[in-house]
Amino acid sequence: MPRLIKTQAFGNDFLLIETGELREIADRSAFARDVCDRHRGIGADGLIMFQQQNGGARMHLLNADGSRSEVSGNGVRCLAAWIALQQGANVAQPPIEVETEAGIKRLELLAVDAGKYTFRAAMGQPEAIAREPISVRGEEVSAVTMRVGNPQCVVLGEVSEARLHAVASQLAIHPRFPEGTNVELATVVAPDHVRILIWERGVGPTEASGTGACAAAVAAIRYGGAAADVRIESPGGTQRVEWRDDGLYLTGWAEVVAEARWLKA
Repeated sequence: MPRLIKTQAFGNDFLLIETGELREIADRSAFARDVCDRHRGIGADGLIMFQQQNGGARMHLLNADGSRSEVSGNGVRCLAAWIALQQGANVAQPPIEVETEAGIKRLELLAVDAGKYTFRAAMGQPEAIAREPISVRGEEVSAVTMRVGNPQCVVLGEVSEARLHAVASQLAIHPRFPEGTNVELATVVAPDHVRILIWERGVGPTEASGTGACAAAVAAIRYGGAAADVRIESPGGTQRVEWRDDGLYLTGWAEVVAEARWLKA
């Protein structure tokens, strides 16, 4: 009976499971699909398999559809919140380091309030930033593509639910991206404020995305006139992204919601 920990950050939710709990699980992708199912399982945007180690943890992430993901900005924060809760952590503790497939992410605990753990995470430098036209359903959109540990595609301009389903959903599976991509529709409300909607690879619409917030900030700063320290608003809430000389820093909270035992065969 594997133990799962339910966590969430701005409505972007994850199930955490220690790798030792997976010994009897032959097909981890199928297990991820089962537990992440919102009607027949526990429900989550992804499954984080982790092993604690000195100063933090090592993790691997599977999306809700069982596909692999290199990293999640909100996911690493959710895992760090679980570690902090177990340690009885306070803001004076050393940063928590989470080893991901996209490298080590270093998280500094800034505050603990009503069960919410606020971290500033060093997410590294964005890579391969480019602006390119991509044809979607006969429409040519100007997309900003990059990697922030995982593939991202940002479209600056109109942000609407209709456009999320018509354009972002198709970009996520476009032939331009053989491994799929995360997509953000983004509009610059003010130099310090960007609003986004997200279509996440392997999941669909999500209320928030940490790496998506980072990508939207990079696109808005590089091509939309936004400031290098910017608030990224999504349906689940607002995160802060700073693009400094040494990389991107993502600030936001995460909380531990519940523990559960998986009883299905």
